Amino acid sequence: MKSLVLAEKPSVARDIARVLHCTQKGNGMLEGKDYVVTWALGHLVTLADPEEYDRKYTKWEMTSLPVMPDKMKLVVIRQTGKQFNAVKNQLYRKDISDIVIATDAGREGELVARWILDKADCHKPIRRLWISSVTDKAIKEGFDHLKNGHDYDNLYRAATARAQADWLVGINGTRALTCKYNAQLSCGRVQTPTLAMIARREEEIRCFKPREFYGITLKAGDIEWTWRDSKSKSFSSFNKDKVEQILASVKDQALEITSVVKKEKKVYSPGLYDLTTLQREANQKYGYSAKQTLNIMQRLYENHKVLTYPRTDSRYIGKDIVPTIKERLKACGVGPYRKSAGFLLNRPVQVNSGFVDDTKVSDHHAIIPTEQYVQLDHMTNEERKIYDMVVRRFLSVLYPPFVYEQVSVEAMAAGESFAAKGKVVISSGWKDVYEDQDSQLDEDPSEERLRDQKLPVRMKGEKLKIEKASLNTGKTRPPARFTEASLLAAMENPVHFMESKDERAARTLGETGGLGTVATRADIIEKLFNSFFMEKKGQEIYLTSKARQLLNLVPEDLRKPELTADWELKLGNIAKGRMKQETFLEEIREYTCKIVNEIKTGQGTFHHDNITNKICPRCGKKLLAVNGKNSKMLVCQDRECGYRETVSRTSNARCPKCHKRMEIYVKGKEETFICSCGYKEKLSAFQARREKEGAGVNKRDVQKYMKKQQKEAMEPVNNAFAEALSGIKID
Repeated sequence: MKSLVLAEKPSVARDIARVLHCTQKGNGMLEGKDYVVTWALGHLVTLADPEEYDRKYTKWEMTSLPVMPDKMKLVVIRQTGKQFNAVKNQLYRKDISDIVIATDAGREGELVARWILDKADCHKPIRRLWISSVTDKAIKEGFDHLKNGHDYDNLYRAATARAQADWLVGINGTRALTCKYNAQLSCGRVQTPTLAMIARREEEIRCFKPREFYGITLKAGDIEWTWRDSKSKSFSSFNKDKVEQILASVKDQALEITSVVKKEKKVYSPGLYDLTTLQREANQKYGYSAKQTLNIMQRLYENHKVLTYPRTDSRYIGKDIVPTIKERLKACGVGPYRKSAGFLLNRPVQVNSGFVDDTKVSDHHAIIPTEQYVQLDHMTNEERKIYDMVVRRFLSVLYPPFVYEQVSVEAMAAGESFAAKGKVVISSGWKDVYEDQDSQLDEDPSEERLRDQKLPVRMKGEKLKIEKASLNTGKTRPPARFTEASLLAAMENPVHFMESKDERAARTLGETGGLGTVATRADIIEKLFNSFFMEKKGQEIYLTSKARQLLNLVPEDLRKPELTADWELKLGNIAKGRMKQETFLEEIREYTCKIVNEIKTGQGTFHHDNITNKICPRCGKKLLAVNGKNSKMLVCQDRECGYRETVSRTSNARCPKCHKRMEIYVKGKEETFICSCGYKEKLSAFQARREKEGAGVNKRDVQKYMKKQQKEAMEPVNNAFAEALSGIKID
């Protein structure tokens, strides 16, 4: 008898099959002596659409809401039906004794496998492979320690409850809004509070009134001194008259040093990455979207096998990982990391609670390198950048702390206090890992108004002549608009955006990881762009009129982060066996009826303020002008029609005049590049110009040329070209 291994993706299935010596290919599977390996393509099975329960739901009508099936049905996804049948055929083989679930080790991975087994009506015994990386070593160890599949029944119940709850609220809320206001509107327990956070930030910016503040800077004894208010300890004041009086009083005075404090400080490396932190920093550093970073991480995890499981919410590793650190250092210690990894390999591994803590590791530990040997030249430029971030962070936590001496000097003049500070590096520690890179660390943010400077040696009681005194002015700034990086941070910790001051709800949000999960936040952000609720201007995110109107039309509860926190707490309790799935879903059904009734009786209105005079070629209605994430489009206002066309898209091509990114417009027979500065260039002219500049050669052409050069270098000197030249006589 054989075991059937069910993986989530073909690439992972191939890796498992190789380790298990399953080399015989079949229809959607690989077979060996003891195992048969098959795979899903992500989800093969999903919850049925409303029309699967009753044909009356085909037409969206308010009178048919709420859609509330007694028992939720599962259906095979049409696009992946062929692979489902291939998996089902393997499940029902007589020589298959049990199933090894090898989908991603998490709530959604459990759902992928269990729904396939449920839809196929397969009741064979199940075991569970639970691993955080797909290296050969991890797979072998995982199969040596397979767990009882039913140990994860509660995790499956939580996953099912999450899916059904989102279906009930999302389907009914979206249909109710669309029918009531005759517009393509949607809502959800994560996407709607996310929009509400952006709206609140925009309101803060709109209501913000800048205030001018004033400060004083002195130059004395080769030191730049900053005035500090003795009462508030602030380095500035809104009272101009007060500051001008102080300035006048100190001009002809001596500055007496009252305090010189030297203090040694240690700064430890930033913690290891979880997915959200990595997505935020990749957006800040490289402008990558959350979805883009996740996709790159998946390739590094599945294809290259050089990083551990990406969808993790932990920034710690367990004690069981510590013995593998040296092996991981050997694997990643190549190229630019050879020196740093070599330093660590030649000394005992130093760990601390800053990154090793079993209590802070849930399903998966932090993202770190695997024991797989790295081939950097096999990676794309994007993959190299993300891999570089993870490896340097991993190396840095193993290094000693950054140590420096902080020198703080205080002085008095005319009864007013002045301060200066400087820093002397004692040991660069983990900062050596980053070489000349920006470590993105502010050692002491509490003193951010005092600029570090090189201080000469000064003694307490010394009196210095004031050489120069000047008044500084500035204006307070409004809160910054959200970028993808800061939006991810707000979704992870939305307590600041709670309308209520409920401490229990705030604590729940902190414990459950905020809005959505590390695995879903990127998709939520993409969905909000694709639904035209958000648009980007540069890196900043703006709400559209559609989104602002939606927030006035949805029930109040759906706008609050507290709702999703409450859901996640209960789903966590279901996964731990502390709450019944049925109890939670009964509450969700009651809540669904409540929001449908609220929408039905709502008094709001919706109007399209982006309507154009262009007519839809399918249904004849006027088209709407919308901004996608990286494009401008025309879409039909009729949800059932669904027509859309791209007007322009943002390119990576730079304008030769102002060097900004140009947009590609589809006009006439040929596409045209247009820049905001007014520069225009047809595609054919652009290509000719780039070729002339020497930029029209792709990487493959360069590699072919280099190989040809290497081959010719190995050939004897008297080649055909030399022979041809030999007949030419030069006088």
